[in-house]
Amino acid sequence: MVMPDVLVLGEILVELSSTEPLDAGTNLTLNFSGDALNAAAASAAAGARTALLARVPDDELGDRLLDRVVALGIDTTLVRRVKGQHGLYLQHADPSGAREFTYVRRGSAGSGLGPGDVPLDLVSEVGAVLASGIACAISPLSAKAVRVAAQHSKCFVYDPNWRPRLVSAAGAADHLRAVAPYTRLITPGWPREAQLVADIDDPATACTTLRSLGIQAVALTRGENGILLDDAGRLTEVPVIPAPAVVDQTGAGDSFAGTVTARLALGDDLLTAVRLGVAAASLSVGGLGGTGHVPTLAQTQAHAATTEVSA
Repeated sequence: MVMPDVLVLGEILVELSSTEPLDAGTNLTLNFSGDALNAAAASAAAGARTALLARVPDDELGDRLLDRVVALGIDTTLVRRVKGQHGLYLQHADPSGAREFTYVRRGSAGSGLGPGDVPLDLVSEVGAVLASGIACAISPLSAKAVRVAAQHSKCFVYDPNWRPRLVSAAGAADHLRAVAPYTRLITPGWPREAQLVADIDDPATACTTLRSLGIQAVALTRGENGILLDDAGRLTEVPVIPAPAVVDQTGAGDSFAGTVTARLALGDDLLTAVRLGVAAASLSVGGLGGTGHVPTLAQTQAHAATTEVSA
């Protein structure tokens, strides 16, 4: 395989989406999603050669899944085909952001990803590695895979992506602490994810606390208040960009993380990468599902040009 710029590891999910409340007779749209795939799609769209490290069931639906991954411009060389069941979720989304998720993923093939699946030589050479707290939470094996990848990466990006149904706050905090010393950038949401390691009510202080764990930089996502970027103690406010259309907010955070990781791997400074990440996330909500709309780099750059930042 050609050496990728970005390696994303995690679980790919079957996605069944509707704009109607979930009930008998609801019309559903089949697609494929999950935080790892959403982020990898954004990374590829942002210009990075992107590879996905995952386990996918060796069946007909798995074939369709990989067709979709390839169509999104992602390298599947490191995707292992294995026996087992798909993880899936059903979701109802509306433009206001109110979402209803039902997951069926316990014991999925994807959760069997382990440290033995991590190609250490490639991880140490790739421009950047991206993983999330979901990959850590779905199984102890998968958590070990993330830690091994973080330890060997020269630029590791971590999205806490805390899901209380998968892991407790204490467990999510443990996963965060385990990868913190190897992390170039973390992208927690305020306040819940930023407070995993300390009950702090000030965003800037929360960033300082996270960096004290060994993390180099924090991009604190605060909804309509934008991003507070703490790069080694230098604080910058990055405002949100209004979305041209809002259909479904699923995957916006993944789009942000994937875009930022791609641009870091390609040599952008962190502030530039974060601004592009904000723009990509804003555009991504215009489609249904996690990869319903993946903006091109040109679209993202044009959207980013409409904002200014302030220190």
